[in-house]
This record gives sequence, C-alpha cells and structure tokens, in this order.
Amino acid sequence: MLQVRHLSVSLLRDGREIIRDLSFSLAPGDRAALIGEEGDGKSTLLRLLRDPALVADYAEYSGEIRCDGRAAYLPQLMPEALRTRSPRALLAPADPAARARLLAALRLPAALADDGRPAATLSGGEKVKLQLLLLLLAQPDVLLLDEPSGDLDLETVEWLQDFLCACRLPVLFASHDGALIRACANMVVHLEQVRRKTAARATVARLDYRDYAERRQRALAQQDRISRKEHADFAEKQARWRRLYQQVDAAQAAVPRGDPAGGRLLKKKMHSVQAQGRRLEREEERLTPQADFEEAILPRWSADVALPEGKVVLDLRLPALRAGDRLLARGVRLFVRGPRRVGIIGANGAGKTTLLRLIAAELLPRRDLAVSYMPQDYREALPGEMTPVEYLAPQGDKAAVTFARTCLGSMKLTAREMERPAAALSGGTQGKLLFLGMILRRSNVLVLDEPTRNFSPLSAPVIRAMLRAFPGAIISVSHDRDYLAEVCEELWELTPDGLRRRDGGAETRPD
Repeated sequence: MLQVRHLSVSLLRDGREIIRDLSFSLAPGDRAALIGEEGDGKSTLLRLLRDPALVADYAEYSGEIRCDGRAAYLPQLMPEALRTRSPRALLAPADPAARARLLAALRLPAALADDGRPAATLSGGEKVKLQLLLLLLAQPDVLLLDEPSGDLDLETVEWLQDFLCACRLPVLFASHDGALIRACANMVVHLEQVRRKTAARATVARLDYRDYAERRQRALAQQDRISRKEHADFAEKQARWRRLYQQVDAAQAAVPRGDPAGGRLLKKKMHSVQAQGRRLEREEERLTPQADFEEAILPRWSADVALPEGKVVLDLRLPALRAGDRLLARGVRLFVRGPRRVGIIGANGAGKTTLLRLIAAELLPRRDLAVSYMPQDYREALPGEMTPVEYLAPQGDKAAVTFARTCLGSMKLTAREMERPAAALSGGTQGKLLFLGMILRRSNVLVLDEPTRNFSPLSAPVIRAMLRAFPGAIISVSHDRDYLAEVCEELWELTPDGLRRRDGGAETRPD
C-alpha cells in the first residue's frame, strides 16, 4: 500500500538532514511504530507521506514515495478548520448507516452526530475519536497517526490500543507511549540524530518493540565490547611502534660519521618503521567505532535534598474545584507527607491540570520547601527568548554560565542549541532542560503535569528511573501507564465526587 525508497529530508533553514536514506513498505496488517526523540523528523515524515505540500515551506526531500490508495493523516493537534465546526456539521455529509456503524465501533455516543457545539469544546479523547471517525468515513487505505494517545485518558488509551490491534489497514503511528507501542506495533521505524546531532540515521525492523529494543541494546553492547578490545589492542601496537621509532631515531642520531654503512642501514630501518606507522594509521581508520546513539542523559539529585520522613507537604481541602463557572469536582481532599510520589489520574476533562495548577500555586510560595512546577505546556516555564544557558544561569556570572554549559553539554546539547531560544527547542530537549533546572535549584518537591509526554520510548525509562530515585516528594498528573506503575507510590483518581484512592491503599488523612 505504501512504499518509501531512499528517502532523505533536510530542513530549509539550515540544511540539516533529519532523515537519511530511509526505505520501508507497509502492507495490510502492518502496524509500524515511528519512534525517535523530539526534533528527529517523525511529524515531518508523517506529513510528507500524506502530502509533500504540508512540509514544502520548511523542508525538502529526495527519494521515492508511492502510495497505492488514499493515506489518511491524524495530526498531533486538531486543525483549526475542524475545531471551529460542530460534530453535527462535520458528520452531516456522511452516509447515515456508515456513520452509525463507526460511531458504535469507536464507542462514541450516537448523539454526537447531533452535537452543535464547536469541536474545540470536546474532551481530548473525543477530539481524537471524532477525527478518526472522519478519516475512516473517507475509507482510507493507509493510516498515518501523529501521537494519537497524547491527550487521552487511561480508558481511551486502552480503547485506542484495542482499535490499533484490530485494524487491518496499514498503520504508521508516532507515539511516546511505550505501553501502547509494546501492545500494538509489529514493526519499528526508528529515526535518530547521531554524532552530536550532525548526522541522521534511520533503522527499520520488522520486529515487535520489545524484540527491537532488546536486539538494539545487545548490538550496541557488542559493538562497544568489540570497539574497546580493538582500541586496546591497537594502543599496544601503537606503543610498541613508538618505542621502536624512538630507538631507531636515537640510533640514527648517535651513528658515527665514520660509519656510512651503519647510517644507511639505520636509514633503511627508519623507512620501514615509518611505513609501519602509515599502516597503523590506515588500520586505525578501520577500527570498530564506539556505539553512537541518542539517549536521555540527566544528572541525578543529590541525596541531601531528601525531605524528612513525615514532613507535611500538602494538606489540600477544596469544597469545589471549578474551571470558570463549570463545577468539576466537589470535596477534593489530598494530604501528602514527604517523601512520597503521588500520581493523579482521571477522565479527559475531569480537571486534573486545573487541580495541579492550584496545588502548584499553594506550594510554590512555601519557604520550608524548594518546589518546582512542570506544566504541560513548557512555554509557561520557559518564557520569551530565554536561552538554555540564561534559564540555568539567570545572573549571568562567568562561573554559573560555564557550569550551565558543562551541564548542557553532558546532556548532548550542541553549542547552537545552547544559544537558541529555549522555546524553539524540541519538546524532549525542553523537558530535559526543565528537569536540569530542578536539579540545579536543589528542588525537594516536584509538581509535574505529564512529565514523560515528550520523551521517546527509549529515553522515557531514563526519566522514570531518575524520578523513581528522587529523594523528595512528587505530585503528578499522568496518563503514562509505565510512569504510573514504576514511579508512583500512591494513585488517586479525580472524579466529580473528589479524589479516590486507586492503588488499594488506605486514604491518607492527617493525624
């Protein structure tokens, strides 16, 4: 259905290649997970496969794209042309029987076809389902999905998982949800930026994600073992050659003028040693390089930022949680002692982000705590044209700037990225920058809204391990099933009747 041959893509603004020599094909039953860090070209590839005109203003490509049928594209954000129209208007042209059948298949209420509200007012899950409904009504041959689970609650993510696994159409989907990829993907397309983001690399594997990740890790480890052994052996050869060169050079310097035959022999010997040196240079070029791959590298919190056991972090009592005039929940109660890692879940539109904002507003002024807040929209925390260096060293003194650059370099940010406005960086890089700021500020309480949403399935485990080892308190909202299972010690669901414990533990109350 879809064939891509020797596809390379470069950005117009700086000529940087983000995809190089990518070839793959999709047939019915293929569910290919498109993975990679933010900024590695996933969204660009999906747009390009749908219609090259969608990327013409910022990228150029070479290679062949062939689609035997119609490709349907689901973008990360609902297009404005859909947001301003109602479901009733959008669905009116559809065949009533097909519409009814797909509404049932997508677990949408039949009443949606008569809903006159702008689509922008729907919940995140309803927006995704409505767009899928419109795509499927057009009877596509290939589905191209860009972060379809990004704004979905846990119940809707599980529905999406079932939908993808049952779908017989070829599907290429980009996602940061490791659990979704493990459950659905039977093929992996992996885009990377290597050599400190100066070279693009693409890998295609007809494997499920677990097998791909395991084989990749084994291959990288094997390459590193071979590289270390070859470089160690080469270093010994080089050392022996240097000793020989020094011996012959010293002998040449000491040969008496009255011994021309000895001088000729030593000169001949030196030619042989120099030829051996040139052979070693050629051999060095053929040595197996160390494995080069993208990874999330972050320093860890110092153990001395730990909160005392039993320290009261939050004692929240809200008679009513509201968003404007709309009542979201009654009797919201949350009591947190440190150090605990608390996760909050709930349906789309339940008010989780609203609640977290209120919690952050209450905790940030506290003098007895060092609190950091990560919003869902990173632009709220990385204002204006502030660069990463300015964010980490706002005073601008030389020592702080040098230290900030060292930390950013350890995270593999390039010098160009350090001087760019932070708002222009990829979502994953912005997330790393926010976490680094929390570490340098020695925060002991973290208020996090979807902390893993911008990290690839290969990088997210590093973030989860870092947060699992955090010695302070975490209050977070997340739909990431891996994060909730691995990091959170308490799990609460926000309902219209307040917060309810979901992990089997007793509801926490102050003494």
